[in-house]
Amino acid sequence: MSNKRINLGRKGEDISVKFLKKQGYKIMERNYRCSLGEIDIVAKDKNILCFVEVKTRKTKEYGLPEEAIDGHKQKKLAKVALVYLKEKKIYKQDLRFDVVSVYSNHIELIKDAFIVNTDYAY
Repeated sequence: MSNKRINLGRKGEDISVKFLKKQGYKIMERNYRCSLGEIDIVAKDKNILCFVEVKTRKTKEYGLPEEAIDGHKQKKLAKVALVYLKEKKIYKQDLRFDVVSVYSNHIELIKDAFIVNTDYAY
């Protein structure tokens, strides 16, 4: 990945964190990584634990940023979220997968962006 894309992604994440805080989210962790992948932001929205994927583009010329989160990416995020929950020993917690879409001078929060049909057990 080029430095320009990495910098654009970081800028989008920084913008997203500020935006989420203004929306009342409490940021728990940024860039959580495990062997399976990464979750951009882990946050609490009231009593719901949110795994937030940030997608940033300069423009929407090639489609909206959130369109890049296909079924494969959703499954990957769900697997990483399960590792996070097990690692942090979080049980019986309401969860949600949100997406923040950033492009041009626009930012959009999509709550419950996708649903994961996975029963996890400890």
